[in-house]
Amino acid sequence: MIPQSFKDSLSHSAPPSAYNALQSALWHAAKGNWNKAHQIAQQHEGAKEFDRLHAFLHRQEGDDWNANYWYRRVGIPMPSVSLEEELSMLIQQWIPS
Repeated sequence: MIPQSFKDSLSHSAPPSAYNALQSALWHAAKGNWNKAHQIAQQHEGAKEFDRLHAFLHRQEGDDWNANYWYRRVGIPMPSVSLEEELSMLIQQWIPS
């Protein structure tokens, strides 16, 4: 279940100030700001969580070749769930309740 505080924060123009870079990138992805989320992921390339988000972002973009590259880097196959389900899984994993 996605934390209500995260859902509520999506009505604001900026992520909560308490969010770290990964949480902020995920917030931007959930808001549909692909470019900002991607920029943050790129700035932290090599950190497993950011590379995982990077994979999701390229899958979201429709660039399966690039997405598969990033999924391989983190050692997992591309998920077979919908984009919405994958995003929900990431939010549940990285956003505190």
